Parts: sequence; C-alpha cells; structure tokens
Amino acid sequence: MQYSSHKLSYLHYLNGTNCPSSRSSTHASATVEGVSTPDYFPAAPEGGELIHTRFYEARTYKMSDDLFLLRGVVCDEKPAGLYMAGDPDPLWVHHMVVDLEITFPMFVIQKVSVTFHERPHTHCTDIEPDYQKLVGLSIARGFNKQVKDLFGGPRGCTHIGALLAAMAPVAIQSGWSMRMGNALESLESDAATTAEQRKRSYAMNLNTCHMWDENGQMVNDIEAGLPMEIPLWITKRAKKLGRDESEWLKTRD
Repeated sequence: MQYSSHKLSYLHYLNGTNCPSSRSSTHASATVEGVSTPDYFPAAPEGGELIHTRFYEARTYKMSDDLFLLRGVVCDEKPAGLYMAGDPDPLWVHHMVVDLEITFPMFVIQKVSVTFHERPHTHCTDIEPDYQKLVGLSIARGFNKQVKDLFGGPRGCTHIGALLAAMAPVAIQSGWSMRMGNALESLESDAATTAEQRKRSYAMNLNTCHMWDENGQMVNDIEAGLPMEIPLWITKRAKKLGRDESEWLKTRD
C-alpha cells in the first residue's frame, strides 16, 4: 500500500521514526481515501517561537448499520532541539489511542481499547484496564460527567480524559453520518418519515447549544414541520460542484 507524505502520521510512530514536522499544508490523507488534512491552524504570531503542540484527531468508521467504531488520538509534540540540544526531530511526549465501539442509534459503548504508545512514566499504562468501565455507558447525554466521576484526578489519566471529552461530540456528529448513509442505502423518501422519526433524528442535539435550544426558533420550526435549514457547508459544496443544494434534502431524514 502506498502512502502520501502526510507529515504527522501514525506511520512515523509505527515505523519507529519521529514525525519530521508539524501538520503540513493540504495533502491527501495518508490513511483514508477522500479525506484531506489541510493546514487549518493560523500562522504563528509575529516574533512568536513555537514551544509545544497538542494534536487531537478523531475518526469514525461505520462497521454495520447499527455499529460504528470511533477512534481518537492525542499527541503532545515538542519542537526539535528544545529538550535535547542538537536533536533534529520533534519529540513526542504523549501519544495515546482510544477505540470505542458504539451502537447506533442508542449510542451505547460496547467495546473499549485504550493504548499508551508514548508516555513519560513506565507505570502510566497501569491505568489502561480501568477504562473498561466505559463499557455499557451512553456516550450521549451526561457522558463527560460520568467520565469525570469514574476517572477524574488520581482515578485516571488526564490526557485520556481530555481525549474522551473531545470524542463525545464526534460520536453525535457520526450519528448524522450513519443516518445519511442508511438513508442513501435505503432510498427512503421524505413522505415516509414520521414526526416521531424526525424528532428522534435530532433529539441528541437538543439543548447542546443556543441553536438547538428546545424553545428556540429552529427547533420550533422543525417541530412545526418546516424543513431544516440546509447547512452552509452543503450550500458551499453544492455551488462548487454546480449542483442543486436541494439534493441533500432528499436523503437527510
């Protein structure tokens, strides 16, 4: 298998090499067809010297119509030569990977894997088995509180805790992708979608932000049967492709 020059990649770690530099400008993904890795971070401030970078990344894989795997990574990187004079490569001081198998549409965690690839202390890995306590939990409402209760402070790893907090909203976003994929496969029509099905499709989003206030205008409009606003990113992409944005409405429910 051929890989492109994705400059921050598991490949560097798995091959026993440090990553040669921070995330580069736009490249094709090293691991996933159709996924880009643009340089989304603003340039350094004038006169500023980079002293630390933390990377979070999460990717979701559909395993079946009722199961997806959510994989999250956290990596802390020190610039080349900062800790050891003359060292030509950046230094990774943390690199942890979390895999969560999650049922859909219930969003219940049924399998967990936590792996420390890079850590400061020999016994950091002693805590890995404790994260099996995540099995059976919902990753939807109340998840962050449960993680804090189970693994806060001396009961867990602060970096895994931060990663799990970053992964939780990705699970909800993945639910939309699962619905879209299932709708495309089954070619369900809008007419076949009941009010109950519509409400179930957005229930996880209620009261998660000001736009999804259950008493707000957008939710009131949806419950009144009005079509949801087409996402701006759909509008932009449809325009770029020269297509009608209304195509999305045929598959979104």
